Amino acid sequence: MKIERKYMAHYLNAAFSSEKPSYVRLGADLEEYSPELSANVEKKSNILGQTSVTIDSYQKQGEVSPYYAEKGDPLFEKLQEIIDGDLVLDDLKTDIVEVKLWDAEASGAFPAVREECYIEVSSYGGDTTGYQIPFNVHYTGVKTKGTFNPNTKAFTTGE
Repeated sequence: MKIERKYMAHYLNAAFSSEKPSYVRLGADLEEYSPELSANVEKKSNILGQTSVTIDSYQKQGEVSPYYAEKGDPLFEKLQEIIDGDLVLDDLKTDIVEVKLWDAEASGAFPAVREECYIEVSSYGGDTTGYQIPFNVHYTGVKTKGTFNPNTKAFTTGE
């Protein structure tokens, strides 16, 4: 059985704080969100005609475009703060949780992986359809497995 795309959910921590996270689900205006893995691949051929392949790391990144600003949305407020303050370095650090909504647990939570990331606002403005702030999510590879409850928007670290 194929899994519909809506069951792979991405929740971005709009508070940019691990103490009081505020998770917002990405996707309201997105037709696609596919984090690109960008593997570091090394291939070597020897004189016997054999090729060895080594994949030693990934530089994962996702593009959120379009993103329409909505008054009162905590993610919009943080993105606007990044623009207004020319924020850099750790001021851009937050986390994103990927939730597998096809695999419910008895508690109402779902298997999830939280990953540290940095947000890069790529532009702002847009056309007559509305104020847009497209951005990129740069994943660091620092991951924590656990569960996520979409009703409470709470991530719980696994055992």
